Amino acid sequence: MKKNILKILNLKNKRPLVCLTAYSKPFAKILDKYCDIVLVGDSLATAMYGMKNTHNVSIETMIRHGVSVKSNLRKALCIVDMPANSYKNIKHAKKNAKLIFNKTKCDAVKVECNGKNYNIIKAIVDSGIPVMGHIGYTPQYFKKFKVQGTLEKDSTRLLEQAKKNQEAGVFSIVLECINETTAKKITNLIKIPTIGIGASVYCDGQILVTDDMLGLSGFYPKFVKKFVNLNNIIEIGVEKYKKAVLKRNFPSNKNKY
Repeated sequence: MKKNILKILNLKNKRPLVCLTAYSKPFAKILDKYCDIVLVGDSLATAMYGMKNTHNVSIETMIRHGVSVKSNLRKALCIVDMPANSYKNIKHAKKNAKLIFNKTKCDAVKVECNGKNYNIIKAIVDSGIPVMGHIGYTPQYFKKFKVQGTLEKDSTRLLEQAKKNQEAGVFSIVLECINETTAKKITNLIKIPTIGIGASVYCDGQILVTDDMLGLSGFYPKFVKKFVNLNNIIEIGVEKYKKAVLKRNFPSNKNKY
């Protein structure tokens, strides 16, 4: 197992893992200073391209952003989402995982679990490509948002999914929008780190879409905390720019050749 993957595994029960998303060079360079994991998430479909969901983002788009992010990381582990419909069967999944892995030089790919694709996840891992799992609310498979694991039968199902992901060889697993009690049970049950997004403080680490936690996206569900409001800061800057242009105060002597 690669040292960078082993390092993440060894942090379970030692300290929380810090994880965020990035889609471009500027964010990658900043996040690299603070994060253990930087995810090039298919959330770029909604955050960057204004799509209604993540169902139609292409593998070419994921690779393009993956290259930008990975080439600007020096410390953090880089993981790239496998987009919807890029792992329909074992042959298809191995081909596309290899394409993403080789083109972006990322450290791992992330695969959403639909409760049936454990053989596909295992095949990717067996091909030599590390995989991060993803259970709970999986946006590629759900049409409507719903908190997962509240009912006992759903909790049991998620516990089983977590175990089977671990057996398939994933080195960590995202728990998205999962009931606190269930998330805690999963984290205590499996030996690999759990990364929570809307899944309580009891996970081994936390991840958010960076645009959400910086107040850029306009998307603020209950599980998101806005740590700064960049929308307001940017608007102030743009307003100042507009006034300077209209008054012919910009460009000034300092800005001309």
